[in-house]
Amino acid sequence: MIKKVEHVAIIVKNIEKSIQYYSDMFGFTLRKTGKNSRREMAFLKLDNHPGFEIELILDIIPQGDYADKGIVNHLAFTVDNIQEAIQYYRGKGIVFHSVEPNNAFDGAKTIFFNGPNGELLQFVEPVVSLHP
Repeated sequence: MIKKVEHVAIIVKNIEKSIQYYSDMFGFTLRKTGKNSRREMAFLKLDNHPGFEIELILDIIPQGDYADKGIVNHLAFTVDNIQEAIQYYRGKGIVFHSVEPNNAFDGAKTIFFNGPNGELLQFVEPVVSLHP
């Protein structure tokens, strides 16, 4: 059965720019890069979240429609305080899709923005449950 999320793969247009973005903005570090005749890849890890990685894929030879349509719908990051995260990342140049966070169906606060390849990213402040 499923134990955890292993990684999320994102099709990118510029692998160096994407590595720099995820490293500078969110603190990911480069674990490994690789290349074959069809694609270049980079694996990014987050030290405080072992076992999860972002896999960045740059197709050297275009693979058809999936290169345009295959970008993951969105990648979400949990934050403790969404207002503080918005203020901090606005200062780093992120432009959010809305001025204020939205409320998810479960009561969490969320806000969307785009990464350097147009990928949809999201911050989520989960609801604090009084009943674990």
